Amino acid sequence: MKKWKLILAQGALAGSLASVLSTAMLALAGRRQAGSAAAPINAVSHWYWGDEALHRNRADLAHTGAGYLTHHGAATFWAMAYAALASDKPATRTLQGVALGAAATSAVACLADFRFTPHRFTPGYEHRLSTGALALVYTAFGIGLAAGALALRDQYPDREETQALAAEEPDELPTPRIVRRVRAGNV
Repeated sequence: MKKWKLILAQGALAGSLASVLSTAMLALAGRRQAGSAAAPINAVSHWYWGDEALHRNRADLAHTGAGYLTHHGAATFWAMAYAALASDKPATRTLQGVALGAAATSAVACLADFRFTPHRFTPGYEHRLSTGALALVYTAFGIGLAAGALALRDQYPDREETQALAAEEPDELPTPRIVRRVRAGNV
């Protein structure tokens, strides 16, 4: 399978798993803390519906559906980024490498969501859940990313296979760092 097909497959699988697991954690925490499993999921749709979505408790297609689809899209985005960054690094396909990569991606997503995103585009569920619950949501997110990466890690070529492919398809593999530095005059 070509590199980008693997990245897309891993992004779709890991993004779906991360979305489902973190949404389940949102629902559990929402039931416990907000009195409604749908409340934190509805809150995600505030980018479209405005701040009234932050206070919506009942499940409905407009708020809960839009919230879930938005959350799923964001999870898939982060999963694709993780897959693309890890695809050329065999060390990231070990159990420890996958766990660290998924945890780092989840932490970066959390940081981006709450520090660098304008209010209208934040996840929204931070208005309905405690900080501890948010930590559990992002932990579930990371577990989903790791599960998706582990499921497809054997599909990536080994270093020997990568070198053999380099002889056949030199444009599809990255140029080694030393070659890039020599070409750039940074030796």
